[in-house]
Amino acid sequence: MKKVLVFVTDGFADWEASFVTPQINKPDTGYTVQTIAIDKDPKISMGGLTVLPDYSLQDAPLEFEMLIIPGGTGWRKEKNHQAKKLVDVCFEKDIPVAAICDATTFLGMHGYLDHLKHTGNSLPYLKEGAPHYRGDEHYIEEQSFSDGCLITANGTGALEFTRDILRKLGILEEEQLREWYGLFKNGSVNKVVD
Repeated sequence: MKKVLVFVTDGFADWEASFVTPQINKPDTGYTVQTIAIDKDPKISMGGLTVLPDYSLQDAPLEFEMLIIPGGTGWRKEKNHQAKKLVDVCFEKDIPVAAICDATTFLGMHGYLDHLKHTGNSLPYLKEGAPHYRGDEHYIEEQSFSDGCLITANGTGALEFTRDILRKLGILEEEQLREWYGLFKNGSVNKVVD
């Protein structure tokens, strides 16, 4: 099974990866979801869910297909910026990175958004949270945006974020993806929204 890693911190926004992880983890996809954190200590989400990480940064797998980084309160804590090592590996090896909400601010703090099209909670929010950010001209006002090996989303775009991830991993074909999105966005498989 090919691995997709979800980076968790104390205070991670559990709902931001809640649509995508069950779709990736279905038995027929060929993928499995595993968690990674700076260490193997249990992490407690904003919703009070306790997650025991599968990996720490010290024993991260050498091969994986994507890194998903939910937002949350943890990205304002310096200790979690150790995740930069893993993100560096992803960019060096062209492994897709998918970040949502404050995880996009974390990427902005470290220059990953300076040369790729991206989105986030808002441009002013991103600039306030990441003072060294220099990607203004590449900022796109969208719920989620994919550019090469980077997927970014604002905190209200979990469905669009999921859609972009599923497309990138090839888990659902376009018609299936439209139906899936329509179901969760509108509560009906008959009404399709692009």
